Amino acid sequence: MLRSFLALAILAGASLAASAQVFPADPNWKEQDAPPPPALRTSGLIPLDVPGSGLRFGIDPSSVAIGTDRVVRYVVVASSPSGAVNAIYEGLRCSTGEVRVFARHNPDSGWVPAQGSVWQPLHSVPNSRYSLLVARNGACVGEAPNGSAAQIVRDLRSGVDRRFSNY
Repeated sequence: MLRSFLALAILAGASLAASAQVFPADPNWKEQDAPPPPALRTSGLIPLDVPGSGLRFGIDPSSVAIGTDRVVRYVVVASSPSGAVNAIYEGLRCSTGEVRVFARHNPDSGWVPAQGSVWQPLHSVPNSRYSLLVARNGACVGEAPNGSAAQIVRDLRSGVDRRFSNY
C-alpha cells in the first residue's frame, strides 16, 4: 500500500515537472534578428475571434513569415469600438510554445522596438489570448511551424480552432 502511494506521488511530481515547460528547449537553437515590421495595414486583416474581448483583432496576412530560426512572425492589429488602433509585431516559437513581442505601433511615431522583450510561455502572457489563437488556428502544427507562410494564412482564414496545437 505504501509502495503504491509512493509510486503515485513520484508520478504526480514528474508530471508537474514535465508540464513546467511545454517542450524541451533545443540547446543548438539560435534566434535570428527579427526583420523590421512591415508598414501598418488596417484593411484586409484576417479576423480573430477572441472570446470575452471588447476589441477586434486581426492578422495582417502580408506580414506572416517564417524565419530561418523557425519563428513565425506576424503583425496583429487590435481595434476598439471607439476606433483606436494598436498593433504588435510578434513571433511564435512553436517548438517551445512561446511568444515574444518585437515591436509595438505608436500612432504618433510608428513602430517602436519592444525593449527587454523575452520569450514567454503562451499560457502565461497576460492579454495575449490572440497569440494562442494564432498558434492554434494555423501558425503551428504541434512543435513546428505550419509548412509555409502561405499555408499559415490559408489556415488562419479557415478558422479551424485547435487543429494544430499541442498546447
